Amino acid sequence: MNNMTTYDHIVEAADQLFYMQGYEHTSFADIAEAVQISRGNFYYHFKAKDEILDAVINVRLANTRQMLEQWEIEAKQPADRIHSFINILIVNRAKIKRYGCPVGTLSTELAKLNHASQTEVNELFTLFRTWLRRQFSLLGHKNDADQQAMHILARSQGVATLASAFHDEKFIKREVRQMCDWVDSLVENRN
Repeated sequence: MNNMTTYDHIVEAADQLFYMQGYEHTSFADIAEAVQISRGNFYYHFKAKDEILDAVINVRLANTRQMLEQWEIEAKQPADRIHSFINILIVNRAKIKRYGCPVGTLSTELAKLNHASQTEVNELFTLFRTWLRRQFSLLGHKNDADQQAMHILARSQGVATLASAFHDEKFIKREVRQMCDWVDSLVENRN
């Protein structure tokens, strides 16, 4: 049973369109058409595009928190949790090859626009950074946990960007394997 409200459908459609077309190139009409509602009904829920962006960012933050919590439940070891983060490049490779990373592309676009919501969207990276730092700390790398977290974040963003540019499946798989091997070497060096 689908318990989504019209508001939820609008936010979901906006999220997908912002990812596929970009925030700036997505109009109210695009979103209303995707949800198949009248403009009047649309304006009942959102008066400005920035309101929709705020709602999209909040949903992305909630979904990211939920995903990180799920990884905590599913994987008992910090290295396995870090692998889960790295493997999102494989899980989402078709979309990443076509549109890039949803967090990175929105963050970059809002930075170019000098948009007021740039700080809020960057909270998504902060969530990942904080979570990864905790995992590296649990892995026994407390002194350089933040450096390791930023390394994985930066490398995964680079892989997503180049995967989108070159559409190279082998590249994504090779980079993911190398990142996972690197994490495993940190475990081995600790023991």
